[in-house]
Amino acid sequence: MARGPATMRERSRTRTPSSGPGTKHLRGIRAQEDYARRGGRLTRRARRYTPDMRPLAALGLALALAGCSVISIDLTPRIRPLEEQTVEGRGEAKILLMDVSGFISDEGSGPILTIGAEPPRVPMLVRIREELTKAAADDDVRALVLRINSPGGTVTASDIIYREVELFRRQRKIPVVAVLMDVAASGGYYIALAADTIIAHPTTVTGSIGVIMLTVNAQGLLDKLGVSTSTIKSGPRKDMGSPFRQLTDDERTIFQSVIDELQAQFLKKVAEQRGMPIDRARHLADGRIYTAEQALANHLVDQVGYMDDAILAAKRAAGVDRARVVVYHRPREYRATYYAQAQSAEPRTATAWSQFAALVGGAGPRFLYLWWP
Repeated sequence: MARGPATMRERSRTRTPSSGPGTKHLRGIRAQEDYARRGGRLTRRARRYTPDMRPLAALGLALALAGCSVISIDLTPRIRPLEEQTVEGRGEAKILLMDVSGFISDEGSGPILTIGAEPPRVPMLVRIREELTKAAADDDVRALVLRINSPGGTVTASDIIYREVELFRRQRKIPVVAVLMDVAASGGYYIALAADTIIAHPTTVTGSIGVIMLTVNAQGLLDKLGVSTSTIKSGPRKDMGSPFRQLTDDERTIFQSVIDELQAQFLKKVAEQRGMPIDRARHLADGRIYTAEQALANHLVDQVGYMDDAILAAKRAAGVDRARVVVYHRPREYRATYYAQAQSAEPRTATAWSQFAALVGGAGPRFLYLWWP
């Protein structure tokens, strides 16, 4: 007879429909009864698990597995402060490795309001200034290695970075070594002139000393499409360089005078920093590119070598036998070795198209220290 009640419950369970709202309610009650029979204490009805609880369950599981560690979850991308990481060597002395990579400009990217998206790109000028400021406050930084992999960029951005590196070198009184990678042309070479020593990788392409400006003339295309434009201006040359009409000879002369003056500034830097007569610099600065060996023969670089040669040269110039090679990077950027590069302000593959889009989109022509084949 002791099995009677259990038998009745089993029969009742058998007669219960296998699905429906009532089934879920009965299952919840039976779960509580079983818990009470095992000695548990019920203080409130247990909340049923529903599919909308999956994100919370996943977060709880992650926290449980992490133990005492901290899990950082970025719901929106943001720019974080620089962190220091050692990528080579040992010792108290530090050699800072800083990148100039991609198109040289003062432009970054706007904020991206998407969960899980990459943080916006920091403008190159901002990042370099930030890194040099951090290094200037660290007395253990004994040398700077400037790794350049760039075809150049805007005249102003190239000149600003040159000045920032030169001021850092003078104020801290520490050696600066520039190592040229795949391409270090035009504005990239302009920046390298701020270094005490320039080392070119055996396969480097450098040179392209000069200035370029691109204008687009879409007048013929617009005529074929039957589209005309109207410009109201305060003077006859106010729209010089407009893509909607052809340059006049007078306007071309004006633009050429600006190009010549900016070229003279480039030549002066080459002559002063490389210790050559201005006529010699002018002869080398017809826009041509040079291999590493050709650049060495023309005294545009001091040595042909590799990254470890640049690190060794920096140690010798700083007078230290042991030193750590350090980089500054944003959290979650991969910088395991000194070959890992910092994020470019603009991918090099996008340079030509972005410049063209800027011209057509109304940004107007820009003066560039840029190798743009």
